Amino acid sequence: MNAFSQARYGTDALVFGDIERPTPHEGQVLVRVVAAGMDRGAWHFMAGEPYLMRLIGFGLRAPKITVPGTNFAGVVEAIGPDVSGFEPGDEVYGATRGTFAEYTVAPMGTVAPKPPQLSFEQAAVLPYPTFVAMQALRDHGHVQPGQRVLVVGASGAVGTIAVQLAVAFGATVTGVCGGGHAELVRSLGATEVIDYTRQDFADGAHRFDLIIDIGGRTSVARLRRALTRTGTLVIAGGEGDRWIGGIQRQLWATVLSAFVPQKLAAFVVKENAGELLKMNELVAAGMVLPVLGTTFPLSSGAAAVAAFEAGDTDGRIAIATCQQAPVSGPTSPP
Repeated sequence: MNAFSQARYGTDALVFGDIERPTPHEGQVLVRVVAAGMDRGAWHFMAGEPYLMRLIGFGLRAPKITVPGTNFAGVVEAIGPDVSGFEPGDEVYGATRGTFAEYTVAPMGTVAPKPPQLSFEQAAVLPYPTFVAMQALRDHGHVQPGQRVLVVGASGAVGTIAVQLAVAFGATVTGVCGGGHAELVRSLGATEVIDYTRQDFADGAHRFDLIIDIGGRTSVARLRRALTRTGTLVIAGGEGDRWIGGIQRQLWATVLSAFVPQKLAAFVVKENAGELLKMNELVAAGMVLPVLGTTFPLSSGAAAVAAFEAGDTDGRIAIATCQQAPVSGPTSPP
C-alpha cells in the first residue's frame, strides 16, 4: 500500500512509497483510509517534540510507529478476532496511529460510525478535537447552562469544536484568537471575540466561570485573573519549549488548585468512541460542524505538513488517499 513513513524524527524525514499493509489483530479494525486529518498531535509525533515524549516510550531516536497521522475516516475493510459492531463496508471515523496511508488498523474502542452528514474529509479532522474539547468542557470543566465560558485558542482545531460544544451545552461563549479569525469564531456561536493582539483578556474587565485554555503560553496567574472567585480553569493544550513542552503549566495548575478557591485542572486526553457517538448526535442536530480547509492528496502529504507548519491555510487540513483528490476551500458552519 502507499503510505508516508519516517526512519527518524523530523518532518523533513517523511518518505512516500509502498509498504506492507497492516493486519488487524484481536479487537482491531482494518480501515481503508479515505481521508486523514493533520493536527498538532500528529506533528508532535513526527517531530519528536517535546523531547520528553522520546523518553516516555514513543521512541528514543526514531518513532516506534513509523507511519505518521492520528485521525482518519474511511471504510472498514476487515475485522480482527473479538470485534463486534463493525462489518466490512461500514463507513467509520476515529483515531489511531499510522493514518497517512491507504490502510490503517485501529482499536474498535476508538472507532465510530461516520456521521452521514459529513464528508470523509470533514470527519477525518474531527476525532481528536472531539476528545479534547468534550473532556475539557464536560468531564473537567463541568460546564453548565448559562455559564460564561472563555475559550483561549478559539480558532484552532480544538478551539473551533470547543466553542460549538460550549454553545450546545448552553453556555455564553467568548473566544480568544487573532483578529483575522474573529468572524469565523463568531460564526461558531461566540457572542464576543477578543483579539489577543489588541486586547488583554486578563485585564480584569472580564470574569468567566470557566476558561478552556488551548493555545499559547499564558501563565496560570494571568488565566486566574480572568476567572471568577470560584471559577474553573482547564488547561487542554498550549505550547512550551522543545524539552518538556507545556507540562510545567499543567503541573503548577494542579498543585496550586489545592490552595485556592478556584479549580485549576489539566488532563491527559482519552481516546473513546463514546465521545464520537455523542458528537454524531450533535452533528446530526446541526450543532457542530468541523471547519475544513484545504485537502491534499496522499502523495502530497509532505506538502500538507509543510502547510500546517507554515499556518498558511484557513481551516483544518485533510489528506485524501485518492491520488486525484480535489483541493477544497474552507468549509465553515453557517
